[in-house]
Amino acid sequence: MSSRVLSGMRPTGNLHLGNYFGAIKQFLDLQTAGEECFFFVADIHALTEVTGPTNIEEMSVEVAKNYLACGIDSM
Repeated sequence: MSSRVLSGMRPTGNLHLGNYFGAIKQFLDLQTAGEECFFFVADIHALTEVTGPTNIEEMSVEVAKNYLACGIDSM
């Protein structure tokens, strides 16, 4: 039986290997296993940690680009 997965990542800067091995690889494994997956960029949550001038919109787009570059399905 297939399950539904919902998960997101805060856009707090550039993604790194820890993000890949800690979350994105598991996202890809679930997606490949045929689970119904919904992955998102939790940009509102980033507002609680931003200290100083940053552009959350640009950082959110970067996370989305990284999702796609790693192979997370955009459908």
